[in-house]
Amino acid sequence: MKVLIAKPGLDGHDRGAKVVAHALRDAGFEVVYSGLKRTPEEIVREAIQEDVDVVGLSVLSGAHLLLARRVVDGLRAQDAGDIAVVVGGIIPPRDVEALKQLGVRHVFPMGTPLPEIVKAFKKEPPR
Repeated sequence: MKVLIAKPGLDGHDRGAKVVAHALRDAGFEVVYSGLKRTPEEIVREAIQEDVDVVGLSVLSGAHLLLARRVVDGLRAQDAGDIAVVVGGIIPPRDVEALKQLGVRHVFPMGTPLPEIVKAFKKEPPR
């Protein structure tokens, strides 16, 4: 499975995204890291170009609903709606169901243990 870890928006903190990327890589996944401050459109293009199975969005800015919607909609518009989207970061409990309604496969709020994230990827392959 190939995963793109992406930091959408203007949030400049990527330590958590890098930790998750390393944990997934150590668990045997192929991981691509997009870098900081990517637009949803850039993330969609990179996901398609890299032929990933999953896009993992790391959002700490509070714009998770808007950014996730733009990535999910962008993938669908490019006939790449089979690429799963997961979201992690500072996600209030009240927004988890709204993210899932948008089509987000998994939500990993801040503090989710790394083994739980890896287990979710292994248990339910995204495609």
